[in-house]
Amino acid sequence: MGRILAIDYGKKRTGLAVTDELQIIAGGLTTVDTVSLIDYITSYTAKEKVEKIIVGLPKKMNNEYSENMVRIEPFVNRLRKLLPAIPIEYYDERFTSQLAQRTIIEAGIKKKARQNKALVDEISAVIILQSYLDSRQYNRQI
Repeated sequence: MGRILAIDYGKKRTGLAVTDELQIIAGGLTTVDTVSLIDYITSYTAKEKVEKIIVGLPKKMNNEYSENMVRIEPFVNRLRKLLPAIPIEYYDERFTSQLAQRTIIEAGIKKKARQNKALVDEISAVIILQSYLDSRQYNRQI
């Protein structure tokens, strides 16, 4: 079984999370500059067996796509061409940044460290991936 990689795509920085090989739990991988994202992912997938990629789907409360979708869609299309053997799915990312901020506060991380936007991006990717794993488990039980 391969890992599942999650992407919280941002204009400047992108948070990445990955599962363990049994796809049980999500953990933070890193945050990379978005301009280097394709190179990072192709390098990572060459070293690690990645079974699926989950990309955060940016939606507003009214269910319309947010303005970031105009950047995400071309990125996903390019990634699909570069990695045709790895399925790529979108997963709703609403509220992940707020949940990440709350998680950081509840973890007792000091105020200075909480201002680290890269940490928020990485934790957002973890939340997207863990939510995806939880929904997959829930759907198996139905």
